Amino acid sequence: MFITPEGKEIFVVDGHTHFWDGSPENQRNIHGKQFIDCFYGYHTFLSPKEEYWPKEKFEKYSADDLYSDLFINGPDDVAIIQSTYLKDFYKNGFNTIERNAEVAKRYPERFIVNGSFDPRDGEKAIEYIHYMKETYDIQGVKMYTAEWNGASKGWRLNDPDAYRCFELCEKLGIRNIHVHKGPTIIPLAKDSFDVHDVDHAATDFQGLNWIIEHCGLPRLDDFCWVAVQETNVYGGLAVALPFINNRPRYFGEVIAELLYWLGPDKLLFGSDYGIWTPRWLVEKLWAYQIPDDIAAERGVQLTDEIKEKILGLNAARLYNIDVAAKKAALAKSPLRIAAE
Repeated sequence: MFITPEGKEIFVVDGHTHFWDGSPENQRNIHGKQFIDCFYGYHTFLSPKEEYWPKEKFEKYSADDLYSDLFINGPDDVAIIQSTYLKDFYKNGFNTIERNAEVAKRYPERFIVNGSFDPRDGEKAIEYIHYMKETYDIQGVKMYTAEWNGASKGWRLNDPDAYRCFELCEKLGIRNIHVHKGPTIIPLAKDSFDVHDVDHAATDFQGLNWIIEHCGLPRLDDFCWVAVQETNVYGGLAVALPFINNRPRYFGEVIAELLYWLGPDKLLFGSDYGIWTPRWLVEKLWAYQIPDDIAAERGVQLTDEIKEKILGLNAARLYNIDVAAKKAALAKSPLRIAAE
């Protein structure tokens, strides 16, 4: 729970978190090292210096670290933990549903676990979607269209194999499709995170919610033109938010554009933990005001009401979280100072 300086309680749903293993022991090849090193570069480039982690912790943090940083030292009430496999780079996968489900089993009141699949696996992908729904009752998945799979260096949301998978997701009630459409990570191809395929998939699958993580950066303009006409497209603010620290005016441009085109009901907070911890992001967002000239040009404001929607209420709506009931349940289940 985040308490504002005025004493108001703000319900926080962190829409983009991970529990990864990028350690040298798990790296399959040089690309595993490149990937986690690039993540660490984003961490040290955009975090306040007092928030820097040692490289060893960043590569493989513990379940205790995760719980503490999000819920004890952090303001999160609920965290959506995303899955990204990258098995071409990591022996046991980078951030699999099985690893995520282990920590969520310890703290079921706190975590929502999302799955992932690769349409290029054909029938195996179809079988795996059934397995994830039957085993974990997932509400959402994370798509990583630049992920390598043998000779293939990426795929598109409107590929025929992808459409088969999305048809099944819609049938099974897996309605929240989180898609990484943001900055590239070495050695992945920047073009494989292009946003134009979102337009096709969102049009053809009206029963699915398309949460475009990182709001398309550095393709913000293209993303906004797609999202404004697709009522089921949302913007995830992970990666955009950290610029509030060392490039606050740039963040003002980004959030003003998003508010102008998408409005306040289609933006979701995400810390991208463990790249960034949520406390400083939430505190800086709550204190932030869009520069007057930027706000005047777009005719938008970042009010406390809008911030409250972004920080938790919008995600709660997509994931059918009864906020009042969840607050009451969490009040009866106090934070555990040490993980069990």
